Amino acid sequence: MFCSKKKPLEVERIVKANDREYNEKFQYADNRIHTSKYNILTFLPINLFEQFQRVANAYFLSLLILQLIPEISSLSWFTTIVPLVLVITMTAVKDATDDYFRHKSDNQVNNRQSEVLIGNNLRKEKWMNVKVGDIIKLENNQFIAADLLLLSSSEPHGLCYIETAELDGETNLKVRHALSVTSALGEDISRLAKFDGIVVCEAPNNKLDKFTGVLSWKDSKHSLNNEKIILRGCVLRNTSWCFGMVIFAGPDTKLMQNSGKTKFKRTSIDRLMNTLVLWIFGFLVCLGIILAIGNSIWESQVGDQFRAFLFWNEEEKNSSFSGFLTFWSYIIILNTVVPISLYVSVEVIRLGHSYFINWDRKMYYTERATPAEARTTTLNEELGQIEYVFSDKTGTLTQNIMTFKKCSINGRIYGEVHNDMDQKPDIIKKKKPMDFSVNPQGDKTFQFSDHCLMESIKLGDPKVHEFLRLLALCHTVMSEENSAGQLTYQVQSPDEGALVTAARHLGFIFKSRTPETITIEELGTLVTYQLLAFLDFNNIRKRMSVIVRNPEGQIKLYSKGADTILFEKLHPSNEDLLTLTSDHISEFAGEGLRTLAIAYRDLDDKYFKEWQKMLAEANTATDERDERIAGLYEEIEKDLMLLGATAVEDKLQEGVIETVTSLLLANVKIWVLTGDKQETAINIGYACNMLTDDMNEVFIIAGNTAVEVREELRKAKENVFGQNRSSSNGHVVFEKKQQLELEPVIEETITGDYALIINGHSLAHALESDVKNDLLELACMCKTVVCCRVTPLQKAQVVELVKKHRNAVTLAIGDGANDVSMIKSAHIGIGISGQEGLQAVLASDYSFAQFRYLQRLLLVHGRWSYFRMCKFLCYFFYKNFAFTLVHFWFGFFCGFSAQTVYDQWFITLFNIVYTSLPVLAMGIFDQIALDTSYWTVINHVFIWGSVAMYFSILLTMHSNGLFDVFPKQFPFVGNARHSLTQKCIWLVILLTTVASVIPVLAFRFLKVDLFPTLSDQIRQWQKAQRKARPQRRQRPQTRRSSSRRSGYAFAHQEGYGELITSGKNMRAKNLPPTSGLEKTLSNSTSWIENLCKKTTDTVSSFNHTKTVKL
Repeated sequence: MFCSKKKPLEVERIVKANDREYNEKFQYADNRIHTSKYNILTFLPINLFEQFQRVANAYFLSLLILQLIPEISSLSWFTTIVPLVLVITMTAVKDATDDYFRHKSDNQVNNRQSEVLIGNNLRKEKWMNVKVGDIIKLENNQFIAADLLLLSSSEPHGLCYIETAELDGETNLKVRHALSVTSALGEDISRLAKFDGIVVCEAPNNKLDKFTGVLSWKDSKHSLNNEKIILRGCVLRNTSWCFGMVIFAGPDTKLMQNSGKTKFKRTSIDRLMNTLVLWIFGFLVCLGIILAIGNSIWESQVGDQFRAFLFWNEEEKNSSFSGFLTFWSYIIILNTVVPISLYVSVEVIRLGHSYFINWDRKMYYTERATPAEARTTTLNEELGQIEYVFSDKTGTLTQNIMTFKKCSINGRIYGEVHNDMDQKPDIIKKKKPMDFSVNPQGDKTFQFSDHCLMESIKLGDPKVHEFLRLLALCHTVMSEENSAGQLTYQVQSPDEGALVTAARHLGFIFKSRTPETITIEELGTLVTYQLLAFLDFNNIRKRMSVIVRNPEGQIKLYSKGADTILFEKLHPSNEDLLTLTSDHISEFAGEGLRTLAIAYRDLDDKYFKEWQKMLAEANTATDERDERIAGLYEEIEKDLMLLGATAVEDKLQEGVIETVTSLLLANVKIWVLTGDKQETAINIGYACNMLTDDMNEVFIIAGNTAVEVREELRKAKENVFGQNRSSSNGHVVFEKKQQLELEPVIEETITGDYALIINGHSLAHALESDVKNDLLELACMCKTVVCCRVTPLQKAQVVELVKKHRNAVTLAIGDGANDVSMIKSAHIGIGISGQEGLQAVLASDYSFAQFRYLQRLLLVHGRWSYFRMCKFLCYFFYKNFAFTLVHFWFGFFCGFSAQTVYDQWFITLFNIVYTSLPVLAMGIFDQIALDTSYWTVINHVFIWGSVAMYFSILLTMHSNGLFDVFPKQFPFVGNARHSLTQKCIWLVILLTTVASVIPVLAFRFLKVDLFPTLSDQIRQWQKAQRKARPQRRQRPQTRRSSSRRSGYAFAHQEGYGELITSGKNMRAKNLPPTSGLEKTLSNSTSWIENLCKKTTDTVSSFNHTKTVKL
């Protein structure tokens, strides 16, 4: 293992399909993954090295060596080696246990089954046995085992759909498509077994959005890009099967390249204890020098008088040498000021705190029976010192569930229930949801609370019908019927799924589509529209449109998109409606809802034909093709008629808003690091109250080069300091021309609230060495930071940047494999056991099921653990200094001869038995008592129990029976019994106790009275509240936005429009005729009528049959 040759640095990768022998000569990594720190051979040396990084362990090892020298040691070496070995063994066992669980989780992943093509047969193989060049078969909803080149799939044209939530946090589906030459292989095992293509591609790297390579097969070469690759960690969706060729395996996969390494984490308390040990050692050296000098003086002036009795010769021992030996003797005797039991006690306290977290019922998630779990026992007190929280968005803050909440149609809001006095739903006790059970195509989980919308649909409001018709037509959703005959939708983005589902429940049901037609059911009537053009969505246009011909022959353009873009395309006649709808969108955005504006346009047949001809020419152009197409899109998407807007809720996890608010009040800065789109992340920021309309400024950094990014960052800093100069009455903050050095004092002068939003492309430039200082300075002046479109590695780099340059305690929280790298990089890593697997949990230090538990973990467990540990250390050092310095004082009475004032048993038992329980009880059970008395049952048991234990052991050691058994070890027979019969002994004990306690009580009383802490003030307030009548809690009000802000957010991917119009993603079966458009009404009473029967007193039914053809 240790003698294996070092693998050469890979420049490019050459992989041949179905040829393991050929690929083995390159020494490519297999598909086995390792997240553990040790193995059987490396555990002992690495673990001992880590443990002796603790200064105390090295200190006690040095003392052990000194105790082996009989000339200077008055204590047995056995008293040091036994506790040292015990502590090291306990720590090693704990570390081994933690690593065992890492090995166990690795084995669970490595032993997953996959179908591998070996010879001419598909065989079940473990993931760890998959090799580079193998061809494997994947089935729907399976995890991808390695980074694969897609060869063929069950979908037309070799398409497959994947979910990349564990890579970038996005839940919308993405499309990958195989080369046409390999797509023809299909699922023919014999043809796949003969496939011997050679792939030459880039070396393993961490870039998730980039891949370059070439496939050579049958004397021809084919270019490969990221669209041909499916990565490990993705899940195959809506695809029955696919075959892929392994390009990167195990640690070489892009997922593992972004995961980072497991790091040894130490708390600030550990570092403080190391520093204290060094200072105390220096203090001991000073005491030893003083006592050694005293010994030398005593030997030269007084010791000579005793040499005649001790039979010493002048040559054998002089005063200087005696002082030298005495120095080392006192170093050994006084070492009890930092006993080895300190570290045992610290580990016991940490273990107790970990069990408190595991047993906390308020952090137990009943829906999945998931308790909170402290996966490490060494970081508890660090939870109370968190300054920066780095959070993922998807699955951490949100539930990955989109619901249609409200809409604005023709200037009227639907979704808010009003009573007779026109009161809003905040005042109404409870909304009564509408009953959609009579809709055979509906989903029973869908809820909508406004019956007025159903009345408008029933009355045939043309604007309402057109609005719902647009939702059913303008999308990229694919429909299927399952085995039970139920209609199911395959959605590329959850936003579209929510809108199409809402239209479906309100009577406009999307049924099916072909490349040329879209069929929907309008209030029980089947209507087929001819799809004339699809104007696809992209991040620049921020809208999508469809052009269709209805059964009456009219050509209509339906468009939905960002209100900031779409409002500029409206016809001037929409001015009044625009103002009203704009206010509605601001209201929706103020409630944290994601909004889209809805508009349409009637097109002239002649105008459309001319435009279509120009579009065809642009599509065949060789120069500036994209620009020409974009210009034609702009040309036809104008003079639109506004219909309204939609408001979709990206459901937050329960308690997210309250948790974020509490953490911000605790002066914890929250940074959101997400792979999702900028608009989506901003929308969630507002929904969580991390971003507010009251902020002074929200800076958006979107530069494409390092120079642009640096300039935007510096302009933002100038803006911040400019506003603070104007608000500080002339107090100008000094700023260097070349570089701003941000000190804590300057940071405190920032009086306003600011937020920073930066995308992944700009962040890559900002993390460069000459720009990252500007980024960090601006970010630390902001209350909230949102990083969008970031890779897993960039998440870790941001965390490392703050750790390194701010010297702050950081926490990272996430739920997917894309969060593993930042979880490992932060001081504290928290994994949420959500819907994206357990990779984040397995790499974390703590885990729980919901983001809201973070508040209790930090503000309760973290705060208590930190206070308990600090008070424990203070009391522990106090008692040990008081115990040890007696030897220093006794040295002046024993001729500085390094004799102990205590007997050996008292020294041995002082820290282990006599004084261990009170400090342990305080370290484990002490609370920041607000409404409880300080002395609890635990205090009484441990304090009086320790006193009783002392006297019991004292009387036992001085008893006749023990002397009869061990006469040499226990010679003080009856000493304790006779001493305790003396009244003066008890008087001394009483006076000593009173003299020690009274100053402490007086100091605490004066401190509470004159300088009360926040806890003292709250305790006094609680006492006053008990006497006063409790006040009624006010109902929290819905946040309303006072300023105009777009709530646009649309998680959609460019390219689906082209797939739909080309028909590549459609199976060629049961295609409806495309020569004519048919509209058929059902003979039975429609479900919308049944629903209206339930919601109104008027019963009307209509049965008619009608066919309309274009």
